Amino acid sequence: MRLVTFSPRPEGYPRAGVRVGHRILDIEAGSRVDGEPLPRSMKELLRAGRGALSRVAAIAKAARTNAGRFSGAMYEEGAVLWHPPVPDPDKFLCVGKNYRAHLEELKKHDLIKEMPEEVTGFVKLQSSLVGHEAKVAKPAAVARLDYEPELVFVIGRRTSGFSDDSEWTDHVVGVTILNDLTDRDMQKREVASGSRFWTAKNAPGFGPVGPEIITLDEIEDAYDLWMVCTVNGEERMRVNTGDQIWKMDDILKHFSRTMVLEPGDMFSTGAPGGVAVGKPNAEALFLKPGDVVECSIEGISTLTTTIVAPDKA
Repeated sequence: MRLVTFSPRPEGYPRAGVRVGHRILDIEAGSRVDGEPLPRSMKELLRAGRGALSRVAAIAKAARTNAGRFSGAMYEEGAVLWHPPVPDPDKFLCVGKNYRAHLEELKKHDLIKEMPEEVTGFVKLQSSLVGHEAKVAKPAAVARLDYEPELVFVIGRRTSGFSDDSEWTDHVVGVTILNDLTDRDMQKREVASGSRFWTAKNAPGFGPVGPEIITLDEIEDAYDLWMVCTVNGEERMRVNTGDQIWKMDDILKHFSRTMVLEPGDMFSTGAPGGVAVGKPNAEALFLKPGDVVECSIEGISTLTTTIVAPDKA
C-alpha cells in the first residue's frame, strides 16, 4: 500500500489516505462506507495496528473495483495538498555518518571530526518538516544549501529492548524519503563548536519528507534500493542502500536500549555519497531559488521540492 497524509484543496484538515491508482482515498471516509470508521490521522491509524491496516488494504481494493461506492471519499492527486506522511511523529531520529562515501566527503571538508564506532544520530524537529511538492525558502543568510536524499523507516509497532532475536521487519510498517536539506556553513560551525543540536538541518522547511509510506510488502529488499537525486532534471546522485554501515536492526537495537519507540516514529538512515559539498565544482551545485529537487527510490517513489526565495514561500 501507499499511505499518505493529505488535505483537499483549497482548504481542509489533514487526514490519512491511501493511493488508489492516481487518486487518493480518504481512509476514514472510505471506512464509513463499509463499517465502523478508522482513525483519521496517520499516527493513530498506525497505533491501531495490523488489523486496521489490513482493513485499509481491503477498502482500497474495493475502491479499485467499485469506485462509485467510494466517490465521496476520493480525490484526484492534483486536488490535494501533500503533508509529511506522519506530520506529527513523537520522534524523528536521523542516523548520521552511515555511508562510507559520504563520511569521506565530510571528513575532507572538516564536517566531521572522526569516524563513528557505533550508531550516531540527531533529532529532526517537526517544525522543519514539509510534504511532497512543497516550496522551501532558502534563507538569504544561507549561502551553501545542500541536498541529501535519505531512506526513512517508519515504525509500525511499539518497540523497546530490540534484541538479536528480533526481526526489524516486525517493527517497521514501511519506508519513505527525506531530503535532509543542510546549511553547510552552519554545519561546519556546529562541528567546530561541538554542538549536537544541528541547526544546520532544522530550519523551517529543511525536512521535505514523503510523498508516501510504501508498506514493506511492496519492497523486495530495503537494502537493495537505488536512492537517486536530480536537480532540474540533472542526475546528481545514485547510490544503493546496501552501502549503509548501520542497518535497521543495528539502529533499533541502539535506540531502543534507552527509549520506547512508538508507531509513527521515523528513522532516517543517513545521506549517501554524492552531495554537492563533496564535489570539485560544489559552488555551482549548491541549491538556489528556482531549483527543483527530486529525491527518489528509483522506480518506486519520488519526493519533489522547489527551492524559492524567502518572499516566495
